[in-house]
Amino acid sequence: MPSLALTDRVVFNGKRIYRSGLLPKSWAYFTGLRFWLKVKDIEQVETRILPTLKRGGRTYFKYDTVIRGKGIEFALTSGGREYRNFVKSILSLVSEEVLDAGSIEVRDYAGEPKQARRTAEQSNIPPADVLEHAFKRAAGKTRLNSGSHREAEALESHEKAGNLRLLGNQLRLSGSLLQAMESFRRAASLRPDDAWLLFDFARCIQSFAGSENDERLERKAAAMLRLAERRAGNDGRLLARLGESYFQIGEWRRAGIAFRKAIDAVGEQFRSIRGMAEIALRDGKLAHVVHNFSAASRLAESPAARRWSEGEADYFSRLNNDDEYMEMELGRVNLLDALDRWRRITLRLCLIGFPVIGIGLYFNDSVIANCGWILSGGTLVLWTGILLVSKVLSPRIAPELLNED
Repeated sequence: MPSLALTDRVVFNGKRIYRSGLLPKSWAYFTGLRFWLKVKDIEQVETRILPTLKRGGRTYFKYDTVIRGKGIEFALTSGGREYRNFVKSILSLVSEEVLDAGSIEVRDYAGEPKQARRTAEQSNIPPADVLEHAFKRAAGKTRLNSGSHREAEALESHEKAGNLRLLGNQLRLSGSLLQAMESFRRAASLRPDDAWLLFDFARCIQSFAGSENDERLERKAAAMLRLAERRAGNDGRLLARLGESYFQIGEWRRAGIAFRKAIDAVGEQFRSIRGMAEIALRDGKLAHVVHNFSAASRLAESPAARRWSEGEADYFSRLNNDDEYMEMELGRVNLLDALDRWRRITLRLCLIGFPVIGIGLYFNDSVIANCGWILSGGTLVLWTGILLVSKVLSPRIAPELLNED
């Protein structure tokens, strides 16, 4: 098992992504399925950025990237420089239409954390411990015009603000959130009307609020998003990104307004129409979902995004028109949700068994140790079975499998 795990790796050779190792190749041989995906066939890239640990004024993030296309899925988890180089080499080759907000940020700003901190030091950004005390004294207040006019005049405002915005994003992605906020604050004091700068500042505050579990900061980030929306003007790309950010934090009404503003400003575009489809799906308006995904397929510039949109439109059209198919899909989704709950329960029980084993070994009590082994071993086998069943049930039911009679 260790040798299979060590040789089972995701590899990118510049044209294709594939899994190496004996197990995936054998599985592909016996099932007749492909184990590789061409870059041009990537239909979706989603990246979740989750805080995992705080230490020394830094927040360590976990990056989970999922790459999908033609029924194939690759899941990547951040592990330092190797992950960044691997993901950025792929994301730089695909259309932005298939990237979500997190993937765009990783593509544009993820880099070496030490280099970002060195740049911050050269830009006279104080270290995190100093900023933490200043932040607490200011009670988290964020002022866009906190710099004096004399200081602002001493700087080349536009170029300096652009460099500070870039540095702020790099620091945020590297986990130096306090320094990132200070960099954005200085940039905003120079260009308080820059909508993109305010948008990135809001995203930084969101990251910091998530790491601190601070609802007040989350509200402040939402307020800054609305400020960026007011100053976005006719920037359709920014308005679409704002709509996606609103949707991510659960402000669906504001998301719909931002998407409609983007459409009014520059006409229908892929990201704004796709956002409208997701809002309609949340509201249960399947006819609107089909209409918007059909429109998105016509607007997509990437063949992969066009193919994905057409597939979504066909799927939801079938759900809307076929009650039997909808019942089967609802049953599949509900079963997947139940399996996911049971998978988490069995994993917890498996972990509980290890202390029981340790207690039995410490007191030389074979009964306690055997109970621990039975608990951990049994739940591990059950967890593996649930995982395999979930993998089988994950794909949508093919309409061809239904009895047309």
